[in-house]
Amino acid sequence: MIRRLPSQLVNQIAAGEVVERPASVAKELLENSLDAGAHQVDVDVERGGLRLVRVRDDGSGIAAHELALALDRHATSKIATLEDLEGVHSLGFRGEALPSIASVSRLRLVSRTAADQHGWVLEGPDGEDPVPAPHPPGTTVEVRDLFHNTPARRKFMRTERTEFGHLERVLRQMALSRFDVGMRLRHNEREVLDLPAATTPQEGVDRLRALLGGVFAEHALGIDYTAAGLGLRGWIGLPTFSRSQGDLQYFFVNGRMVRDRLIAHAVRQAYQDVLFHGRHPAYVLYLELSPAGVDVNVHPAKQEVRFRDGRTVHDFLFRAIERALAAAGSERPSGGTLPAAVSAGHAGGTWPVRRPGAAALQASIRFQEPLPGPAATPAAAWNAPAGVAEAAPEAHAPPLGYALAQLHGVYILAQNARGLVLVDMHAAHERITYERLKRAVEAGGPGAQPLLVPVSVSLSRAEADLVEGEQEALAGLGFELSRAGPETVLVRGLPAPLRDADADALLRDVVADLARHGRSSRVRERVNEVLATAACHGSVRANRRLTQAEMDALLREMERTENSGQCNHGRPTWTELDMAALDRLFLRGR
Repeated sequence: MIRRLPSQLVNQIAAGEVVERPASVAKELLENSLDAGAHQVDVDVERGGLRLVRVRDDGSGIAAHELALALDRHATSKIATLEDLEGVHSLGFRGEALPSIASVSRLRLVSRTAADQHGWVLEGPDGEDPVPAPHPPGTTVEVRDLFHNTPARRKFMRTERTEFGHLERVLRQMALSRFDVGMRLRHNEREVLDLPAATTPQEGVDRLRALLGGVFAEHALGIDYTAAGLGLRGWIGLPTFSRSQGDLQYFFVNGRMVRDRLIAHAVRQAYQDVLFHGRHPAYVLYLELSPAGVDVNVHPAKQEVRFRDGRTVHDFLFRAIERALAAAGSERPSGGTLPAAVSAGHAGGTWPVRRPGAAALQASIRFQEPLPGPAATPAAAWNAPAGVAEAAPEAHAPPLGYALAQLHGVYILAQNARGLVLVDMHAAHERITYERLKRAVEAGGPGAQPLLVPVSVSLSRAEADLVEGEQEALAGLGFELSRAGPETVLVRGLPAPLRDADADALLRDVVADLARHGRSSRVRERVNEVLATAACHGSVRANRRLTQAEMDALLREMERTENSGQCNHGRPTWTELDMAALDRLFLRGR
């Protein structure tokens, strides 16, 4: 027998998607506060959130006659038409959060608009009409005894410490998304976080340090890049500041924290050539694009998005991050200061006030046009005469300074304006050689090596169709292909540097990437592996004595070479000890 479900049961079913744990409650309530234009949000939690989650804000508030409606399913002030949904600007929009939360807890809602003389309180969805209550302009939502009426759900909750850890992580994410909003968090009446609104660059830096620690600040590169109607800003960790797991990765799309495979793939590919194997990059990045270009209504908890033009977004992210890393080869943050600037504007227009870091944070690396390729150093530079000009004054020394000596035939010691520079000469020359080989291959394309005997590869019909449709792009990678049947493709030629590769496996990998991401970097990665091996064998070896001219030529070439801060395996090629660090080492001034 088909029957209509009671509204309470409907809300409890919906709560299964929206309310997973106390952290989910905090996320939904915080999003409502931000959408209401709050400048300050206070969160009080007891017993990890199972006993109490209270969120208080100074936003626009809710009128008395709308309080009960706010607890109805699919009642919202944020959208009214399909056009609103397709271009949604707010964090919340479905109108499910409050009624779902109220169905599995004891909810108390108090609110006051600026026009009212006092606030109004409503006790749960089935309570009496709102009654007057003292309250400043804004809203307070109290959620007590979560899952008290659904004991099966409560059994799945973890320890108080674990649940609070999830909730604290949510607040930190929200604090990273909105630097212009002050946030406080207390657990069991003990203050955990107090983050004032960031209205100056230094305040923004202070917030980032409070949330992610000073170590990230000391190893972060600023980025601000715009192209094709897309904007990317934020911070990326230097390759040498990699992690054993992806626990320091925050990505926001139009102010919304998301976990997206396309984004993760683009970032991973940008770091692929400079990161040590098995390590994960650290980053805090903010992508801005037209709301019409992204669908945020594809996940119950709005943690995933779908881009209208995923390939463009992927390529934009890859290019922006790769260039920022390449441009920072011989320039890195020093003195433990995080890159910041005083303006929130950028070439593409003004960032909305609600956007992260507005009027407070900006990147240190800005580029709108393609970066010029590094100039090649004449071969003669490596064999320059030993009568070398006197080193320039310190204040005018280049980033890596001038060579002083060679240590055990392995390291170059140089002096720059800040202090001492140590260079691993083999690792540095390996990167220089590698980048030269890559430029040579890219200039002429990888080229195709015809196979003596074509290789027949069996694919699904959809994969064979994809190969046929992308035949021109695949030819640009060095493949010579022809379709031999509905589910068969003949490989007649491979990219020249990969002529000894397994043709079947290589094509399958490339096709899988094309189907999933709309692009493939497999050929580039495999070619780069071959070039990296060649560069390693062709670089200056340890224990070779270099003249001062040769050492200085190596330093200058490093400054001109992309990604020169790491060797082909992701290890650092140089490090710096400034005068303050040297003074600390020798206890000077104590």
